[in-house]
Amino acid sequence: MPIMGDRTPGAGAKPATIYDVAARAGVSKSLVSLVLQRSPRVSEQRRAAVLAAIQDLDYRPSTAAVALAGTRSRTVGVVLDDFRNQWFVDLLTGLRESLQGQGHRLVVADRFLNTGLDASPVEGFLSMRVEGIVIAGEPDADVAVPASMPLVVAGGRATVPRADTVANDDRTGGAIAADHLLGLGHTRIGFVGAGSAASVERRTGLEARIAAVAAGRVDGSAGSGSLAAVPTVVASVVPGDPTEDTGVRALGALLDAHPDVTAVFAANDVMALGAMSALAERGLRVPEDVSVIGYDDTPVAATRYVGLTSIDDRSVEIGRGAGERLLARIADPGAPAREILVEPRLVARRTTAPR
Repeated sequence: MPIMGDRTPGAGAKPATIYDVAARAGVSKSLVSLVLQRSPRVSEQRRAAVLAAIQDLDYRPSTAAVALAGTRSRTVGVVLDDFRNQWFVDLLTGLRESLQGQGHRLVVADRFLNTGLDASPVEGFLSMRVEGIVIAGEPDADVAVPASMPLVVAGGRATVPRADTVANDDRTGGAIAADHLLGLGHTRIGFVGAGSAASVERRTGLEARIAAVAAGRVDGSAGSGSLAAVPTVVASVVPGDPTEDTGVRALGALLDAHPDVTAVFAANDVMALGAMSALAERGLRVPEDVSVIGYDDTPVAATRYVGLTSIDDRSVEIGRGAGERLLARIADPGAPAREILVEPRLVARRTTAPR
């Protein structure tokens, strides 16, 4: 069969099709499909001809078309709560590490950006014939995933039937924050949070630890000698997402009711930044007047300008673990659901200091 002349797409040209590749390589469309499927039934000579044609024509096979042809899409859909939350950066890094090593690609959708659309992001994934879905964050009622689709929840603690969960141990993280602040001698500690499940868990861990110290069941004076008073915690929780603005409003309400707090634990880093802004607006210095600790250890927390003490939720490990569990669930869809909790750790910087 004669090889056609050069049809490499130029500016404004239509993208090459599988038929163009077949014509350039001098083979059938079916053989091109076998090459794309990495079938061992193709001779090395013909495989080389097809791959050369794909490169010459800059051919991009359609994932959906491959799936509809009955082959594996090797695509995983990821549903995020909100791209504005930097916590997802490390999570996606871990997911990519575990999935790409097995030849899977990620397709990401943001529920916040899709607000107002008729269809859930999951609908788009299903039309692409993804092999599995990861819900990063707290699953919402509007995210309906078919029972036949392998599913993992990463970072959220809401129970989803048949889905594996890989998340940070938020209650332990709250206890770690309490130990750090108590160790610095703080006994009047404030918490600022929002309505998320993670915020609730972190507050619960903080309050339980401080209550145990106050009752004498746990020693909370490590590193600072005896505490000057029985430790107490007060909280300000406002409705809405855990954003910087939410942190500003929550901290303002906290100080209005409890101006004597000397340390503040925020439900996440962006709320901690909002709390620091609210403190500055009232003429209070961090950490000289009020210590501040956040959660998630996002990139902004580590910047020299901010230097925010934070609880590292180890989101790279969460993403990596979620990817591994999804691969296991794809291989064995009927396996019992598992919950895996990743241990957090303290990253002390300059926003916390002795009382």
